[in-house]
Amino acid sequence: MCASPLDALRAGPPPPRVALLPDAMFFSRAIPVQAGASREQVVSEVGIALEALSPFPLSQLYYGYYWTPGSDRVLAFAAYRRRFTADQTAEWGSAQHVLPAFAAVLGSGVEPATTIVLAAPDGLTVVHWDQGKVPSLVLHTVLSPEATEEERAKARSELIKAAGEARTVVDAPAPPVAQPARSDSEVVFAAGTLRSTLESGAMAALDVRDKADMAALARAQRRDLLLWRVAMGSVLACALFALCEVALVGAGLWEKARIAKVGAQKTTVSRIMSDQELANRIEKLSTERLLPLEMISVVAAKKPAAIQFLRATTSGLYTIQIEAQTGNAGEIGGFKTALEQTPGCDHVEIRDQLLRNNVASFTLIVTFKPTALAPATS
Repeated sequence: MCASPLDALRAGPPPPRVALLPDAMFFSRAIPVQAGASREQVVSEVGIALEALSPFPLSQLYYGYYWTPGSDRVLAFAAYRRRFTADQTAEWGSAQHVLPAFAAVLGSGVEPATTIVLAAPDGLTVVHWDQGKVPSLVLHTVLSPEATEEERAKARSELIKAAGEARTVVDAPAPPVAQPARSDSEVVFAAGTLRSTLESGAMAALDVRDKADMAALARAQRRDLLLWRVAMGSVLACALFALCEVALVGAGLWEKARIAKVGAQKTTVSRIMSDQELANRIEKLSTERLLPLEMISVVAAKKPAAIQFLRATTSGLYTIQIEAQTGNAGEIGGFKTALEQTPGCDHVEIRDQLLRNNVASFTLIVTFKPTALAPATS
């Protein structure tokens, strides 16, 4: 089964390209440093010690060191540059890290009095920790590729004995190999069951190349990491876009099915709506009737004797307009008040009031509440 882009993203950055150089090319020394020294002081101590130990100036050496903050010693190693051919150094250009093979296991985090034995076709290397995180020594012996198992076992025993007292011996049957790490701030090596984790700062110190070349390489590594993250983000974005496209296609099919269903039911719904509208109209005609006599009866019940009705007309189902006259104009206001106090009346209005020859004429408009009137019984 192919791994998904999400699985690749969880796995972290791909393993770096590491060039592991033969241990036989390097000499190493554990150099004491002041406790609490800074990295700059350690670098200076390493340079001074290597110039004192080597017959060649520092500019003619490929060198590196391993040190952890707080340690009272640093493991320095170096090789004469001319021991490497131009073809060998040309291959380093494509590598992110260049270091001796034994340096790959320095981040194993072993207990004190532990010896790690690295097997290679051309020899054996032992790395011994007496205490602390920095090894006390590194020893190497050269073996012929045709050496028998007995010869290799004898050389192994002699190296372990020469390294010092060891409570634990760990054999790495194969050279270390870089593994994918959870972040770009560390490099993980595996040699059989042995695991070694080295931080990016430690890897930079272990690299034996020129420091100017190292700075250029660090810039290239940052660029490659950025491109890798952009590529993985693009893959995930494309997968998300494809998922959205599938969702849109599915939504389009569902919408088409819904529209087709609505179209098929449109005729039935229209017929039901027409029937409902007709039923409402019939019910309205049967329950809502014009009741002019009932409205006149309610108004007449409050009419003073001096007021005479001349003519009455209706406006809608609940409004009656009455033209009236009276010889006593003072009765008009009281008549209006009496009608407003009637529970069934919603609104009372007096219009076109006119006094002529001691006779006041006016128009009375009364609006009833819809539920106030009931048909008169026979």
